[in-house]
Amino acid sequence: MPVLDKKPSRDQGDQNGLPKLPVPALQQTLDMYLKCMRHLIPEEQFRKTKAITEKFGAPGGLGERLQRKLLQRREAKANWVYDYWVEDMYLNNRLALPVNSSPAMVFPKQNFRTPSDMLRFTAHLISGVLEYKCLIDGHALPVDFARGQLAGTPLCMEQYYRLFTSYRLPGPKTDTLVAQNSCVMPEPEHIIVACKNQFFVLDVVINFRRLSEKDLFTQLQKIMKKAESGEENFPPIGLLTSDGRTEWAEARSALIKDSTNRDSLDMIERCLCLVCLDEPCGMDLSDTNRAMMMLHGGGKDKNGGNRWYDKPLQFIVGADGCCGVVCEHSPFEGIVLVQCTEYLLKYMSGSPSKLVRAASVSELPSPRHLHWKCSPEIQKFLTSSAEKLQRLVKNLDMNVHKFSSYGKEFIKKHKMSPDAYIQVALQFAFYRCHGRPVPTYESASIRRFQQGRVDNIRSSTAEALEFVKTMTDKKSTDVEKMEKLCDAIKAQTNYTILAITGMAIDNHLLGLREISKELNLEKPEIFTDETYIASNQFILSTSQVPTTVEMFCCYGPVVPNGYGACYNPQSDHIIFCVSSFHDSPETSSDMFVKALEECLGEMQDLCNTQAGRVTPERGLKRPMKL
Repeated sequence: MPVLDKKPSRDQGDQNGLPKLPVPALQQTLDMYLKCMRHLIPEEQFRKTKAITEKFGAPGGLGERLQRKLLQRREAKANWVYDYWVEDMYLNNRLALPVNSSPAMVFPKQNFRTPSDMLRFTAHLISGVLEYKCLIDGHALPVDFARGQLAGTPLCMEQYYRLFTSYRLPGPKTDTLVAQNSCVMPEPEHIIVACKNQFFVLDVVINFRRLSEKDLFTQLQKIMKKAESGEENFPPIGLLTSDGRTEWAEARSALIKDSTNRDSLDMIERCLCLVCLDEPCGMDLSDTNRAMMMLHGGGKDKNGGNRWYDKPLQFIVGADGCCGVVCEHSPFEGIVLVQCTEYLLKYMSGSPSKLVRAASVSELPSPRHLHWKCSPEIQKFLTSSAEKLQRLVKNLDMNVHKFSSYGKEFIKKHKMSPDAYIQVALQFAFYRCHGRPVPTYESASIRRFQQGRVDNIRSSTAEALEFVKTMTDKKSTDVEKMEKLCDAIKAQTNYTILAITGMAIDNHLLGLREISKELNLEKPEIFTDETYIASNQFILSTSQVPTTVEMFCCYGPVVPNGYGACYNPQSDHIIFCVSSFHDSPETSSDMFVKALEECLGEMQDLCNTQAGRVTPERGLKRPMKL
């Protein structure tokens, strides 16, 4: 179980006014599961799955027994799915964190003329980080309220308290999410600065006083000078954190045999965050190349070793102006990262902090260079980690595309939800590329509830499939196409409302599966059935990550033959970050982006020709606000 939630929330006051996550009715979930999968699998397979599902949900059967246990769990816990979900989604996953798990926010390109410019920018960034942490520590962040569907509902703020106080510890079978504000690990007062694959301890509080921006700049200069001198150069230990989780756990066990390594690990694991001062990447700084640099650092020959992936926040500042932040995803969702980074970019766009004019701490101690003792065993791990990271770098097929023909204002003008419209466009593009629908993941926030994280909107609806078939059928009229588009958007919107109100199927099925495991039962047939296994292979993994300042989010695919599709709708354009793997013969990010551009264009033409005739709102009952 994750260590993080074994103590009362520091955010208890915010939790008290929020309801607990509901457990949907068993039959509702089973019916919805069959509806979601029917058009995605062959008829014969569906008949078999339907029989298995009906047996599971039969009166007095296993499903009802597990449902009762789940309802008891709901009574006993603040959030019945939280532990199950974080373990299943993240901690039990053995894949390497870069590309496979850790998303990145890509900042606007900076123009550093000198190393001093770079360090001034970094000092200002660190100052902003410390200001933001003060807001969190003082419980001074304003409560978030839901936007989009069912707007105005207050949201759980607990994830913010994990930004600077968590650490993902690798384990042989499962990782552990560690809380640093517990009695085991005291509150951190230092940042780790990575420079030329070396790690330095930057104390941000000395003699009970927070360092001014001027002092931070001075300390960063010392760090850069030490790293460049090469007097004490240690191997790029950070590469180990880019490996598979089991391999990294094994390497860490070898590292901690030595007390020097234990001390260095302790300082990294207890820091507020990392700041990675990167070398120029040697590429043109297109949106696509900057995204790739954020996700994997360019491998062992570039900045791949200048990282520590277990830490939730790694701020990247490249000498060439390639900047952003990489996040370890298990403690918090993308929107929390967006809020944090938007605060920082707004803070930095203002005048330099008042701390620049604050009195300096006299006799600043030199930042400590972390030392490592590397046995032949550890060198072997490093070689293996470096090779695997290189393969990951070569394999990532990334395309960041700014769709400029229109943005969310055009979609709203036609009385449609921008998110639902874009999801239908993604289904259309996938169908155009591959000629079939596939299980699709779209993250939906359930922060309306205590300790809420996300559930899944299953965007590959039967209605979306009908729409894309109609669009590819030359006999269909524009009126028919528009009606099918409205049906698809209505279905997407309705499922979104189910998800954000805690009534979607994925968390519920996960809960039933995990309860059966806790009862030491043989895994129920519904969860060994090929349909259930296929239903969790998300070939299309999508997420809307909107921003109010100039930056964008990106991440990798979650399956070898899949796409990651992150999108940021703005008023007059949409930024798409599409990723896939080169070694899959089925996928191509360029092909997908080209199809997406075409499909969005055809949908625009359709909306313009049919303006005012049909809208998705007609006949759509408005849900009661919670």
